[in-house]
Amino acid sequence: MRVLPVIDLKDGLVVRGVGGRRDEYRPIESRLCADARFDTVAAAFSSLGFTQAYVADLDAIEKGTGVFSAGAIENMGSEKKGSELFSLELLVDAGIRDAAAARTVASARFGGQSLAGIVAGLESLESPDTLATMLREVGPKRLIFSLDMKHGVPLTSAPAWQNLSPIEIAKLSLRLGARRFILLDLARVGMGEGVGTEPLCRELRALAPEAEIIAGGGVRSIADLDSLERAGCDAALVASVLHDGRLDPAACARRSQTPV
Repeated sequence: MRVLPVIDLKDGLVVRGVGGRRDEYRPIESRLCADARFDTVAAAFSSLGFTQAYVADLDAIEKGTGVFSAGAIENMGSEKKGSELFSLELLVDAGIRDAAAARTVASARFGGQSLAGIVAGLESLESPDTLATMLREVGPKRLIFSLDMKHGVPLTSAPAWQNLSPIEIAKLSLRLGARRFILLDLARVGMGEGVGTEPLCRELRALAPEAEIIAGGGVRSIADLDSLERAGCDAALVASVLHDGRLDPAACARRSQTPV
């Protein structure tokens, strides 16, 4: 099972997630890098041997602005500079809300390479129809559906998604054509309490043996990684325990050599 380092971006810096309470996120203090700049953190992960990283552009998700937002890409052109300093493949949540934004983000090239994955987060989607259109436009090999939750409850204000359980939303997204999934409980991010989504991972794996399943939020040890692997996960999102040294980043990178 791969380990994917997480890079949460806010106000141009990499921040530490705290239970999904984004107003409390502050720039990271890390054993791995000298400062919280995006290029510094990404370069550190790359130098350790990681080949991929998950990026959440919180400014794009919350305000429609940010490094990876559709508007920023349109203003600067599809080719963006800066990632020549490292060789990470990026899976990016830029808060895409419609198919046009998905197409724009998918067209971008960072340091000469396309994004390895474009994340469509439940909290940003207007409806299941929006997800279906994105899947047709971008394709199920690149689009990743993030089933965003908080305390186990799906995180959405869209009427069509409300009153559905996480597994019901997963089943619906499978019918729409999704084949890559992130199962993320934001309430557990940075809290060191374990991931807690293993039962959902097992249910989704049973429904879709061919799907890619990535889980995150609360990894605190190798035991948590092993638990997710037993639950059928292909990859785990990890941040705080890498920066503070509770997990050996080089050992985690060695687990992460298998490409998507």
